[in-house]
Amino acid sequence: MLQTADGYLDLDGGKLYYESAGSGVPLVLSHAAFLDSRMFDAQWDTLAQRFHVIRYDMRGYGRSSDAGGPICRRADLKRLLDHLKVTQAHLVGCSNGGEIMLDLALTEPHLAATLTLVDSTPSGFQLQGEPPRYMNEMFDAVQREEIDRGSELQIRIWFDGQFREPEQVDQALREKALAMNRILVERKTFLIADTQPVCPLDPPAVARLNEVNCPVLVVAGALDHPEILRAADMMTAGISKARKVIIEGSGHVPSYEQPELFTAQLLSFLPETVS
Repeated sequence: MLQTADGYLDLDGGKLYYESAGSGVPLVLSHAAFLDSRMFDAQWDTLAQRFHVIRYDMRGYGRSSDAGGPICRRADLKRLLDHLKVTQAHLVGCSNGGEIMLDLALTEPHLAATLTLVDSTPSGFQLQGEPPRYMNEMFDAVQREEIDRGSELQIRIWFDGQFREPEQVDQALREKALAMNRILVERKTFLIADTQPVCPLDPPAVARLNEVNCPVLVVAGALDHPEILRAADMMTAGISKARKVIIEGSGHVPSYEQPELFTAQLLSFLPETVS
């Protein structure tokens, strides 16, 4: 097992937790908005054998400090990369983490050697039709500070998904997801930091997909919400160097549910050197 270094970056009175391991071309992992950087545990050692791999907890998540107010997530990530002296990297983001990576690649195109967007939507993407089941109940629970109920409903929405019941998913992964999720529910992270984010990309990524010039891997779980799959098709069609992979039997976080299969797809996509 390779040694992992960790640290904290001071940000506007708060602290951003990060870890790094390995050497070579940097590869940065950005987690989903209902988990934290531990969602990448199963890939960590494998990726660190080939890359200088970096992961972090967004403010309000995991081991980072609480979010004191609205945040510009891509600015936090840029400051972390500057702190670590990363000038170009493979950017891998899951769900909201992918949205952040895509926004960063549009504002700082020199940073992105490649992009891997896992069950992500581009900023500005509008969900159509009925919201995912349990969504309204979940927001009600979070606002009422019903921590257990709010966390359970978030896991039903984003881990179990639209087409599975709790008993149909891996129970160990589900329990770990609940533990990660409870932290951000207790902190009301989304309500405090993300309902009115600072400096949203304008125009948003959904209108600028043709500006992305690096190679892009779009990954989606076959069992995710149909609107997420529509977003995957939109990004694949709109980005000239994009290709799509569907992972069967997975919902919104295939990199977490099926890490070996996802990592194999990722490694087959990534070059080990960049120009």
